[in-house]
Amino acid sequence: MTPDPAVPVRRVGFYAGTFDPVTTGHLDVIERGARLVDRLVIGVARNPRKNPLMPVEERIACVEDALPAIRTRTGSDIVVVAFHSLLVEAVRANGAALIIRGLRALSDFDYEIQMSSMNRKLDSGVETVFLMASERTQFISSSLVKEIASYGGDISELVTPATRARLLARLAARLGENTSTS
Repeated sequence: MTPDPAVPVRRVGFYAGTFDPVTTGHLDVIERGARLVDRLVIGVARNPRKNPLMPVEERIACVEDALPAIRTRTGSDIVVVAFHSLLVEAVRANGAALIIRGLRALSDFDYEIQMSSMNRKLDSGVETVFLMASERTQFISSSLVKEIASYGGDISELVTPATRARLLARLAARLGENTSTS
């Protein structure tokens, strides 16, 4: 069947992560990924095995807070959803056929190529596109941001102001819990 040229093809991409917290590295991939598709779905994973500091609703709020400027710059339709399933199931459920992944280093590639191959095995209609982290964000990871913040280090260039405030509040609450049980 030949596609109807009068009906525009809608390319939908899916960018998944725990986003605990969302960093400027994630936001760089979101903005660059949004330029590749008509609609970008950001999937915030409910993954209790990763023991996230922030609940999924708060992680979604942090991502949402950063999106107005990205939407303006890209003109893209960007939505944020929570998911607790296999990635390919979340991709299909959101009408996407393209997974966008960010790569910082060779170690990321080793893991991501394995995941990409498995996702393709689970659903041959899903493609994965890798975006290399920009030079200014290659060193950023959520776990490093949390560690720096937990020791009082400056994370203001690594996360948005709203995310910084939420992260510091969560760390302070956790510190309060730890000192009250000692």
